[in-house]
Amino acid sequence: MSDITHLGLDESELERLGALWTAREIAQQPAMLRETQKLLMARRAEIEAFLAPLLAARDLRIILTGAGTSAFAGECLAPVLSTRLGRRVEAVPTTDIVSAPHLYLEADTPTLLVSFGRSGNSPESVAAIELADRLVKTLSHLVITCNADGALAAYGQGARGLTVQLPEPTHDRSFAMTSSFTSMTYAALAVLSGIAVMDERVDAIARATQTVITDYTSVMQAVAAEDYERVVYLGSHIFKGLARESGLKLLELTNGALVTMFDSPLGFRHGPKTIVNARTLIVVFFSNNAYTRSYDVDLLDELRRDNAAARVIAITAQDGVGLPKGDEISIPGLETADDADLLVPFIVAPQILAFFESLRLGLTPDKPNTSGTVNRVVQGVRIHELG
Repeated sequence: MSDITHLGLDESELERLGALWTAREIAQQPAMLRETQKLLMARRAEIEAFLAPLLAARDLRIILTGAGTSAFAGECLAPVLSTRLGRRVEAVPTTDIVSAPHLYLEADTPTLLVSFGRSGNSPESVAAIELADRLVKTLSHLVITCNADGALAAYGQGARGLTVQLPEPTHDRSFAMTSSFTSMTYAALAVLSGIAVMDERVDAIARATQTVITDYTSVMQAVAAEDYERVVYLGSHIFKGLARESGLKLLELTNGALVTMFDSPLGFRHGPKTIVNARTLIVVFFSNNAYTRSYDVDLLDELRRDNAAARVIAITAQDGVGLPKGDEISIPGLETADDADLLVPFIVAPQILAFFESLRLGLTPDKPNTSGTVNRVVQGVRIHELG
């Protein structure tokens, strides 16, 4: 038996279950945050020299792009980066760019295309860059990737580009992206809003992430054992993107066995709340912003009055929100932090829940889709020639 454990299970048992890589990659996230920041600090002068003249242009448009989980990194970051930079920052998936480039690419607008990719080998990743190069007159590339050998990495090495290669362990070998998602999200936040600024905050973020893993793994394992049939993730503004990623993790790792949904607390009332029944788990991400948080609290109060869901869990960096202790996942040390600093510690509990749901269903988390109809790197995509 191995002496090394991840998420409470030793490596030999995890290997037997087909779960070693998923567990290891979830557990390594605090270390990968620190390693990513260390790498960014070493390249700080180069990165800032590349970005400075681009960001000096008031009409610069920044597109955050990727497919699937990589696209959701952009969804989480676009609102906060737009505010911090005072520039137009939009999250546009590669899958949208490729299918309708005339709707999403502007020929006469100077653009920085920020491309996320775990492997960097998704057909849409390459096609989106090639279309942008063809259709946008003034275009620069920032590539954030976990794979130095991927096709995407090469596109940031030209005269108008820069590739940020993340630590090798972030190139997740599991089917579902976990540490690759958080490392790319963190890296983009740091690169575009201040590497030195994040150097002062990374330890608090990493410590909070580790606390969730240490203190709440057994809680998430117990939640998984309660056998829900539907799981809803809710979050305002940047946490709506995180809710979407949370739902995808559960869908992926359970091979579609659980029904998942994401929305904002306000949007959930407008029809989607009909999904709630006596076997529904609802997870709400709570904002640190007092104004936004008031709407999170209102929705929580409404759900308690309805008494229709099987269970409601709050993930929060603030003091208790009035739920029983076991229904609050408390993020320590970030009570006054910007919401963007909560993205990584907030996503860890949903990742762990998805992991244990996969095991409960008798699946192998490292490769839950045994039919081969869904793959770690998407296959079967035909890129059509643009006339």
